[in-house]
Amino acid sequence: MNKVLEQAVDYLRTEVAPRANVIDGDVTALKVALDGLCSRGLMALRRPDAYGGPGLSEIEFRHFQEEAARASGSLAFLQTQHQSAVSMISKGDNRDLKAEYLPQMADGRKLVGIGFSQLRRPGPPILTADPVDDGYVLNGQCPWVTGLGIYPEFLIGASLPDGRAVFGIVPFQDSDGISFGPVMRLAAMESPQTVAAELKGLHLPMDRVAFHKPPGWIHSNDLINITIQGFFAVGCARAGLDVVLRAYERKGTDFIKSAYDRLVEELQWCRQAMVDAQDASTEDVTTDEKLRVRAWAIDLAVRCAHAGVAASSGAANSLDHDAQRVFREALVYTVSAQTGPVMRATLERIASRG
Repeated sequence: MNKVLEQAVDYLRTEVAPRANVIDGDVTALKVALDGLCSRGLMALRRPDAYGGPGLSEIEFRHFQEEAARASGSLAFLQTQHQSAVSMISKGDNRDLKAEYLPQMADGRKLVGIGFSQLRRPGPPILTADPVDDGYVLNGQCPWVTGLGIYPEFLIGASLPDGRAVFGIVPFQDSDGISFGPVMRLAAMESPQTVAAELKGLHLPMDRVAFHKPPGWIHSNDLINITIQGFFAVGCARAGLDVVLRAYERKGTDFIKSAYDRLVEELQWCRQAMVDAQDASTEDVTTDEKLRVRAWAIDLAVRCAHAGVAASSGAANSLDHDAQRVFREALVYTVSAQTGPVMRATLERIASRG
């Protein structure tokens, strides 16, 4: 295993996972967990070597994301916003911005969230960017931004008049031209502080512009990334199985161990299918096959979390119990980065049971 990945996994398993329930309900505890990633230089794992690395491979990075979801859904949810910003900024064409930000994005000196899911919405754009002499003026809504009070800035995406999208770095605090609503009440992963943003005449100067994308970019990107989100679901499934195993160790009941063994075997097959589907060299993997594997991972996350509930008996109904938290996290991974085709594949899998 890559040494950086090994360090990350060790931190997640030994220091984050035992505190996952506290992290889920306490933003201060979440910040401490995030600081642990920062102090170890683990917040820019796909950063190019030219800016400090470590430039983990695709499969190594997905292993990290899986382990993060297994340890703490809230930390996984929060840190992936910044990791995505690192990757996107590094692929942009603003050299000065990359030189300013990327060297400082692994250790917490620069922390950046993301806010561009609105580009996925059908119909007229809800967030627009109008060109001006020295940049753009942004108007509209950004309905989902995670990390209020944690990330000082975020990478926003807005629609241009010609159908393209512009991405730039804006402040993640109330200021001239931008304001934020209250922290959303969520069934799971509330501590990462997700809010909606309202933009009225916010000036995005050209030196804060990271890159532009062509019309329909996000939909093409969704097709490429069908299986990527599935690694979080696999991590959630592993967390559910961790709960089942602990229940067996307490109760010693053979049927709990039997269920655990069967689900572990299925999860291994699902994870391998996910890896194979994500392999860029596998040209014969169709979009429908990727959707099938993604739906399988979602289904397993829910079933393994449900197994954790069943094996834990009435104690699972406590908000302080791991089974309760993991079951709620499975809900999040069911709908995260959900597109119409992903929804269809998920429902078809659910409806085909019986």
